[in-house]
Amino acid sequence: MDVTVVPSLPLRLARVVTEVLSPAVIVVALPLAVAWQATGYELAPTLGWGMLVALFYSVIPMVIMVRGARRGRWDGHWVRERERRMVPFLLCLVSTTVGLVIMLVGGAPQAVIALSWSMIATLVVVLAITRWWKVSVHATVAGGAVATVVLLYGPWYLLLILGVVLVAWSRVMVEDHTVAQVVAGALLGPVVGGAVFLALR
Repeated sequence: MDVTVVPSLPLRLARVVTEVLSPAVIVVALPLAVAWQATGYELAPTLGWGMLVALFYSVIPMVIMVRGARRGRWDGHWVRERERRMVPFLLCLVSTTVGLVIMLVGGAPQAVIALSWSMIATLVVVLAITRWWKVSVHATVAGGAVATVVLLYGPWYLLLILGVVLVAWSRVMVEDHTVAQVVAGALLGPVVGGAVFLALR
């Protein structure tokens, strides 16, 4: 007899949060927020630079993850197995580096370049940690994004920390990470990404 197990409401909510507040989504929204301020709130350059960052830092990496999962190279588009994360993360690093070079040559605003460097620096640290341990990239990106927005727009945006907490909860709830892994990620994002952004902007 086939028994279908229906996920609980908290688990279903956690799965939604995992996708809606994923690195892929945040790294589309965050460059737009940075470019908006960096270009003096002008729509066309905001969209141009923001979408360029989004392409090389979110869209292409997500395509890499999804295609690899479909070909059975890793276990899903978030690559749950730590041992299989090195290759896709390195490919993502290549994509982000290409994007940074284009921005440097094209004369992107300094804050946009600072954001790009901050994300590359964070990815490099995540890569180093991944050799021995699995840190939550979801929490890392969420934490770094909040730090960046606060640095640009002021302390009221610290309220976005509630979103980081929600992301961390969802990653534990879907059993992709432990509490230690999401806490480490939530701290890693601001400490590395936020510090690099602050130093370079």
